[in-house]
Amino acid sequence: MPFNTPSVPRPERRGRLAVAALVTALFGQLLTGTAIAAPSPSPSPEDRTGDRIEAALSGRIAWSPCESPSGEGTFECASIKVPVDWKRPKGATFDLALARHKATDPARRIGSLLVNPGGPGGSGVDFAFSAPDSFSADLLARFDIVGFDPRGVARSNPVKCDLDRVLAQDALLYPDSASSFASLRTANRALGESCRDLTGPLADHMDTGSVVRDMEAIRAGLGERRISYYGVSYGTAIGQQYAERYPHRIRAMTLDSNMDHSLDAWGFQKTEAVGVEGSYGQFADWCARTPSCALHGRDARAVFDSLYKRAEAGELVEPGDPPQPIRPRDLQAFAQRGMYDPAGWSGFAETLAQLDSAGPAAARAFGKFGEPTEYPFNSVMCQDYDFEVPSYGTLARFERALGRLAPVTRFSSLGWTVQNSCQDWPSKVNNPQRRLKVDGTPPILVTNSRFDPATPYSWGANAARQIGREAVFLTYDGVGHGDYWLSPCARDAIDTYLVTLKTPRKGTHCPAVWPAGPSAQRKSPSGGLVNPLPELLGTGTFG
Repeated sequence: MPFNTPSVPRPERRGRLAVAALVTALFGQLLTGTAIAAPSPSPSPEDRTGDRIEAALSGRIAWSPCESPSGEGTFECASIKVPVDWKRPKGATFDLALARHKATDPARRIGSLLVNPGGPGGSGVDFAFSAPDSFSADLLARFDIVGFDPRGVARSNPVKCDLDRVLAQDALLYPDSASSFASLRTANRALGESCRDLTGPLADHMDTGSVVRDMEAIRAGLGERRISYYGVSYGTAIGQQYAERYPHRIRAMTLDSNMDHSLDAWGFQKTEAVGVEGSYGQFADWCARTPSCALHGRDARAVFDSLYKRAEAGELVEPGDPPQPIRPRDLQAFAQRGMYDPAGWSGFAETLAQLDSAGPAAARAFGKFGEPTEYPFNSVMCQDYDFEVPSYGTLARFERALGRLAPVTRFSSLGWTVQNSCQDWPSKVNNPQRRLKVDGTPPILVTNSRFDPATPYSWGANAARQIGREAVFLTYDGVGHGDYWLSPCARDAIDTYLVTLKTPRKGTHCPAVWPAGPSAQRKSPSGGLVNPLPELLGTGTFG
């Protein structure tokens, strides 16, 4: 099965890309951000014509047997052609890659469950390949689990960018003056133009609205009148906007760890910063009451504050030839990523303790960096959000205000770099922020952790309010990202709803699950399932 995979030279050198690794993790807290008040646009006559064209373009999907990397499960793979630009459906096309795990109980098969793991940049094909280990026996029995690599990702004509331009942007993402802010804007534009040059026209059509159109073409190609959907992290943005546009094509939809597409630049920063601060605070409290934590008996908040100040002074160093300093931004990114899954808290605490004692082993574990070859994140986020900041003065005011909101972690490294990466990005913001306008869907199950470091609790609550009467909001009262693998209670509610369409009661809370000790294999509390998100999205490493 051929997929378009344009190549890009891979220099034989290491790059310090904490941000490059970090941004692939999202997307995947407690304060409500400032929302964009613009109404959700109705499809234009041209768009309505496009809605009818999805089915005609896709045809029935021609599946063929394929094997997952693990060799487990029975899979089929395929590709469909979709337009680069949905406003020109008869123009250039590319191949969109799909994989499905066939229902293990065909006689009781309900239909197709489309899944997306987030990112932007996570592979839905690999998510489907992980299904035998990652989803419950009930879901595997009753559904074909269908994953697709969104446009510009992995096997679906991946966005490629010049590595030197990526490195140049990375060095400037934390400007400290008007001149460095101007240099960042220049670097962003150069990077975006390199993505366009190496990828072609698709680089300018990476917005979620286009992904939604692609997903409707998949539904038509599956021959399903209505689909079920599970999306986590950025995958919730796809689901939310699919529900807006195609409400009558949904059988069931679970949105786990939600994006909020209504936030302006300050609202985005504020909620991200408070979410990371709150999550780290829960980790610190866990250490205080857990004798096995390497920081037990110490103030984990004060430890981080001390490490941050040492990083500011250039006193935290990664061994090597030459040695490299661990920057404050690296420490912030490490802390944020350590909050994605409490199963890794024991190792996270050990690293902080070793860093605090200047242990070289900790620095080696901390300094895992790698080279990106595919780089879709900015192309999606900068076409979905207008984060333009008018001046360095505004950025500096943001930073001071965030430091008051989050005195330990200072701000969200993810939120900060997303915003700064988009300054003067050359592609048009095709799908700018707006409030959701969903009407006519069946009940949609919306879930969020109370302390989510990437997609804050306030985002889930706000998304549920915007969806309105169709939303049923479930709160997981613990820490982390991806409730399905963090909470047996949430997992059971999601499974029950997807299979039977029975939702939990509105306002349901699931109790927090805390780690008892080290967890080497990332087995989740949910029935021994393996949480696939760290491997799919890179949340457990810096490379």
